[in-house]
Amino acid sequence: MPFGQVVIGPPGSGKTTYCNGIQQFLNATGRKVSVINLDPANDFLPYNCAVNIAELITLEEAMKELELGPNGAMVYCMEFLEKNFDWLEEKLKSLRDDYLLFDFPGQVELFTHYDSVKNIIERLTKTNFRLVTVHLVDAHHCTDPAKYISVLLLSLKTMLQIEIPHINVLSKIDLMESYGKLAYNLEFYTEVQDLSYLLDHLDEDPFTKRYKDLNKALCELIEDFGLVGFQTLCIQDKKSVWNLIQAIDKANGYVFGGLTQGNESIMQAAMRAELFYNVSDVQERWLDHRDVWDSWETTHQQETSGVPPINKTPL
Repeated sequence: MPFGQVVIGPPGSGKTTYCNGIQQFLNATGRKVSVINLDPANDFLPYNCAVNIAELITLEEAMKELELGPNGAMVYCMEFLEKNFDWLEEKLKSLRDDYLLFDFPGQVELFTHYDSVKNIIERLTKTNFRLVTVHLVDAHHCTDPAKYISVLLLSLKTMLQIEIPHINVLSKIDLMESYGKLAYNLEFYTEVQDLSYLLDHLDEDPFTKRYKDLNKALCELIEDFGLVGFQTLCIQDKKSVWNLIQAIDKANGYVFGGLTQGNESIMQAAMRAELFYNVSDVQERWLDHRDVWDSWETTHQQETSGVPPINKTPL
């Protein structure tokens, strides 16, 4: 039974870099990995590509022949792939013993409003592919409350649209502080805790303050579903990758059915990753540069008041 990941996310979230890094990482652990490029606009592929949609259609061809803009041409390319699914199915026959990474385009409308990608993934699952969606979003969006709410809505709508096991990932966690400071500890953003705390920060912005009732309604909508949470990732850090791989293997069932002779990477992921994923370790390594007194003070504040501790690192 073939296992794999559907790698999606907005432009710039690091999908291609992720596929390249994960392919090298898992190959090094003994797991045979093949990458399937389904992005017709991806001209530069840093990874070894087993199947490339460019053999079927490219974005440039669609734009030129149909006189479409880039967004319309991308939608057409996905619809064309759906209609020619037999081409993809034939290409995948020789890879059914591999662990597959499907590198999809970054146009978010494809995963929130159109059915082509959803139908392609559905047909893959019907042919016994055990897939999990890995949805990458840039971690720096957490530094802006309005952008963070937008990311939550995007993640929620994508989860509801695609309807397969889903892992949301804050990528480039090591670069987060270069864009600004977090209002609260990282766990607040990964666990998607009480979003009412963000409303005060949204009211500080003259633009978002005008939509106070809408902001409150959106936060309540996300909380009512209770589906969105995030893993963190620094693709250059082995420990970070191991923890994410462990979560993905559980989500698509690989941890239960992917162990075969000569493929012991599943056990390595289980043994080397943290038994319990601890976001505070991630914050301490990549974000937290406060002294001991500030660390104690924020912990004491949380325990006594129940309010998420404010990250008081100077701007």
